Amino acid sequence: MKLILCSVCSFFLFSAGSNAQSPVTLNVYPDARIKAVPHDFLGLSFETATLINNNAGVNGYLFDSTDTQLLTLFKNLAIRNLRIGGDSVDTTATPSRQAIDSLFGFARAADLKVIYSLRLANGDSAQDASIARYILDNYRQYLQCFAIGNEPNLYGKMDPEITGYPTWLAKWERFAEVVIDSVPGAKFGGPDVGTGGWSWDPQFSQAQSGSGILTNIFSHYYVGGVSTGKTPQQLIDNMLSTKWDTINYPKQYAIISNVGLPYRLTESNSYVAGNPGVWGGNNSFATALFALDYAHWWAIHGCAGVNFHTYQWKYNGTVYQDSDGNLQVYPIAYGIRAFDVGGHGTIDSVVIGNPDTLDLTAYAVTDSTRTLFITIINREYGTGVRDANVTIKVTGSADSVMYLVAPNDDIGATSGVTLGGASITNNGPWQGKWILLDSANSSGCLVRVPGSSAAIVKLAEAGSAASTRYKPSSGFSLYQNYPNPFNASTQVTVSLKQSGLMSLKVYNVFGQLVKVVDQGYKPIGEFTYSVRMDRFASGVYFYTLQQGSNIMTKKMLLLK
Repeated sequence: MKLILCSVCSFFLFSAGSNAQSPVTLNVYPDARIKAVPHDFLGLSFETATLINNNAGVNGYLFDSTDTQLLTLFKNLAIRNLRIGGDSVDTTATPSRQAIDSLFGFARAADLKVIYSLRLANGDSAQDASIARYILDNYRQYLQCFAIGNEPNLYGKMDPEITGYPTWLAKWERFAEVVIDSVPGAKFGGPDVGTGGWSWDPQFSQAQSGSGILTNIFSHYYVGGVSTGKTPQQLIDNMLSTKWDTINYPKQYAIISNVGLPYRLTESNSYVAGNPGVWGGNNSFATALFALDYAHWWAIHGCAGVNFHTYQWKYNGTVYQDSDGNLQVYPIAYGIRAFDVGGHGTIDSVVIGNPDTLDLTAYAVTDSTRTLFITIINREYGTGVRDANVTIKVTGSADSVMYLVAPNDDIGATSGVTLGGASITNNGPWQGKWILLDSANSSGCLVRVPGSSAAIVKLAEAGSAASTRYKPSSGFSLYQNYPNPFNASTQVTVSLKQSGLMSLKVYNVFGQLVKVVDQGYKPIGEFTYSVRMDRFASGVYFYTLQQGSNIMTKKMLLLK
């Protein structure tokens, strides 16, 4: 492979390394059924306590339009949504008008929308209404919506009025009514339930159906639970486990995908950090690969947005304050920015050929200029780590690649991470650069992705015809399965316009073959198959029809 390297990335020479190398193929297909990634998909979440003057060692207010460090970090991360809430919304003194002014002055300067949480537990509905009226009278254009309370399934016990979902709902509706009476047109999201309480989401959506006041379902997801008592290695092992993509995420998705409203994960992280968390685990480079994969996974599953939570100053946060009082970012920030680089536009389907079963995921997005971005995450690490030699099955020439790497491929690194050869700092713009590629042949685009790293490949520059980026299929038709989503079995119909050898196979999201539906010689005609998937976990699967050199793939969704 021949590479033209920019000077800042010249360390990334692609001579043969000492790591074992394995072949991977990626087939990318347009998928009009998947919605475009929302502009404000990426967000951060902070506690209401951060609005208190001089909180947690901050001089003044954390969110202030004059704080150039935090503004620079938000812009470098391309953050477009800020959620204020957390458990402190129900335990902290009500923020002052000055604190609210400071918050929305920051939102104006950072060009983002705010989700503002009002108190519920032991709260005062009249006071909530007064705050909501002040915000809408002065800062309506910077407000996405309100929320009321936080994690009622976990923190509701602090309020004697809240004993479960029915009593919480009654109180929530009472508070919302008072706010709306004071501020007609106020909109809400909720219920902001914690992990384990997602069954409240569809109940809440159904209860508010037709009310017109609920714009989003909000939920929280700390995939690994509490990190207290675990070693850094245990956290890393779990963050990079295929179990999260294939079991944990689909299990949660099966619940929240049925709410009937756009849903947003307003608190997300790999783990709850404890106090302050596990150094080298909660704030390791593994969190960057986790965040990049997590954001893409939920984007392709129709999520309206992801907010990564920062509790001052726990190790699982994105932003932290160093010993000199300056604001910095942990490695997770690099995964967030890497998603922004290659995650905006319409989502394409990717089928991964991965014969050596590397711990690898890949996602594809086509932006408004018709440029195709493919994000490849190689989560191999430690003893026996393998690099991925990836062939992207597209016609036309390659353009460039950008790498997300840790120093010395150290998956536990807490600093020294780079994206595009550059650091994310608090005093200047991020200056990551693309490495030019000259690596296309008749098989497609070639790129090597080392273990413990991610690569964003950019293909087909603006002005290229979209049709040149996908290998056409002809001679047969593959129809969408029905029903879809399905519970245990579904029907797939194929139409063959010429006789010959064919195969119909099902793959998981990692490109691993999980089922051979049919293969062999078939005459011209239309064939319908009953595909049973009751032995498999809920989630997204791809079914592929191949006849000769022609291939067609579609996506199916198994929900149990």
